[in-house]
Amino acid sequence: MKKAIVFVLLQLCISSSVAQINTDRVIAIGRNALYFEDYILSIQYFNQVIKAKPWLAQPYFYRAIAKLNLDDYSGAEEDCTLALQQNPFMAQAYYARGIARQSQGKYDLAIEDYRKGIEFRPKDRPMMTNTAIAYIQKKDYEKAKELFNEIIEAYPKEVNSYMARGSMHMETGDTVTALADYNKTIELDPYYAPAYGNRALLFYQTDKMEEALADLNEAIRLNPREEGFYINRGLVRYNLNDLRGAMSDYDHVIAINDKNLIARFNRGLLRFQVGDNNRAIEDFDVVITMEPDNYMAYYNRALLLSSIGEYNAAIKDYDIILEQYPNFLPGYYNRSEAKRNINDLVGADKDYWYAMELERTHGNQKAQTAQTTSSQQDKPDTEDNDKKDTREESDKNINKFNSLVVYDKDDEQKSKYHSEIRGRVQDKNIRIDLEPQFILTYYEKTGKIKESVYYDKMLEAFNAKETLGWKLIITNQEASLNEFQINAHFASINEYSAKIEQNDKNADYFFGRGIDFMLVQDFTEAINNFDQAINIDPSYTLAYFNRAAVRYKQMEYELSNSTQDELAEAMSIQFGNNNKNTPSTSSAIKDRDSRTYTYEMIIHDYNTVIQQDPSFTFSYFNRANLRCSQRDYKAAILDYNEAIRRNSEFAEAYFNRGLTRLSQGDTKRGIADLSKAGELGIIEAYSIIKRMSTNN
Repeated sequence: MKKAIVFVLLQLCISSSVAQINTDRVIAIGRNALYFEDYILSIQYFNQVIKAKPWLAQPYFYRAIAKLNLDDYSGAEEDCTLALQQNPFMAQAYYARGIARQSQGKYDLAIEDYRKGIEFRPKDRPMMTNTAIAYIQKKDYEKAKELFNEIIEAYPKEVNSYMARGSMHMETGDTVTALADYNKTIELDPYYAPAYGNRALLFYQTDKMEEALADLNEAIRLNPREEGFYINRGLVRYNLNDLRGAMSDYDHVIAINDKNLIARFNRGLLRFQVGDNNRAIEDFDVVITMEPDNYMAYYNRALLLSSIGEYNAAIKDYDIILEQYPNFLPGYYNRSEAKRNINDLVGADKDYWYAMELERTHGNQKAQTAQTTSSQQDKPDTEDNDKKDTREESDKNINKFNSLVVYDKDDEQKSKYHSEIRGRVQDKNIRIDLEPQFILTYYEKTGKIKESVYYDKMLEAFNAKETLGWKLIITNQEASLNEFQINAHFASINEYSAKIEQNDKNADYFFGRGIDFMLVQDFTEAINNFDQAINIDPSYTLAYFNRAAVRYKQMEYELSNSTQDELAEAMSIQFGNNNKNTPSTSSAIKDRDSRTYTYEMIIHDYNTVIQQDPSFTFSYFNRANLRCSQRDYKAAILDYNEAIRRNSEFAEAYFNRGLTRLSQGDTKRGIADLSKAGELGIIEAYSIIKRMSTNN
């Protein structure tokens, strides 16, 4: 840890008399960071608690969760073990360690952990499902089948169980039973895109291309962000001889993610087939740059280079391939031809006769693998009557060099047992999340298809004064901090603290320190600093705005620690059962009443911002979101109206107003709003339109 981090955190634990309270507070801040997916930052907080009190189980467990989300499975396993040494009755630690072990291929140990966790939490569906999948991974299909049957008997409407069992039947070749499971999944949830994606693969494998295409079209409508659906649709279209459609799918994937190597490889093959050799070489260049051990890409590039007369470059690629695959006959024959074309007759003869000897000693291989020249195998197989050869990305058989790649199912398999551990589990089948609130910060997520940059004159004027040293932005897509940024903001806290000691009447110092505390997920201190800035300067509009936004984040986190139903109700829009309220216990009602004051404070801050600067559009949007969480939909719609009136391109406001109108039964105007949101870049809107149109 850097000194700056240690200094700040040690101040929280100055005296032994309050150490327990302060340790609890550091854990709480770490859990804030964990909940809001600031995994590196959360680890730093849990490290400090572990140093202070290594006998506590909680910080090891929470650090393990952070490591799981960072794919540090070995570290997560070790931390879960440490947590269980302190508290052997922590069921969630067995669950998390099971996931860590399963991710490392330690299936027997994972099963042991899940079974131990189930002892403490009988009939726990996620742990039972993970156990069944671990049995599949170790090829014990009978035990997996028994367990899936038990899960489905206990949870007959749980779609993931049918999906996982369907995948198991696919793996064992029982396509009839697999199809029944996928059909049942779609019957239970006709808006679950992965079910259509899986069924499409089944149809593809059983040569039902039209059915596969229909399912992939539906999967893409429901989840237009999933690259794998486009990749597999390209494959199906190719088999239906729709080369233009297949190319279009791969173009689309690369447009949204130019690092998708499957799409690059497949597009390279298609370009190869239609004679677009130079651009095919460009695609294979990208694949090889990003994946230097992709020998199939080398071989295809070598064939292409030979076809355009770049024989020396082709020979270099053949050299790489034959070093890795010394018995690959086509490599020798084609390198022989390339050498002959540069008048290296000795080398050409040597390769040719060596290949002939290999063929004699190793026996005749299939025609394509034997005496085939580059002119004979410079394009993928295009027989109209045959299903085109394909391979999964993990299949490294060099003889499949000209096979299109199917979206690899490894990631899908992982997703089946990487359950939502953070605690923010929402019922996606009946609820749809609102676009989140906006906040003033220094960082935002990158790589989204929609990348709107919102301008505000007040914010622009504030940044022009260079008050904080960093440029403030307004965003509703906050980014997690990296280690360098974490250290920088802890150091900034110290710098502001030193300045405040010299001058405690400068509102900017408190505002800047409040932003820093917000970024390191210490919401209590962030609010305290915004309070101080406002006390010094009651006209500090941006401080009111961020104080409200941080209080909302704090409320969201506190809800996540109450009940899942209450969190989902507050943070999302519910369709289909507007007259059915989630049952509330007296304690839940009491908790909700205790938050009334928080709601009022947030509303007061947004009202103040609007009073001081009516053109600050984001206050209307955030206030509308808050009113949605209170189920005050009429007032929320009025606020979204005002936001849109002031900014006719405000995509998030259209999206949220559309959801709010739909929840009130105003389907026509709700769909119109979602259509506008989709036009402005929120592509999730289209899947909701499809759902609502089907329902109506």
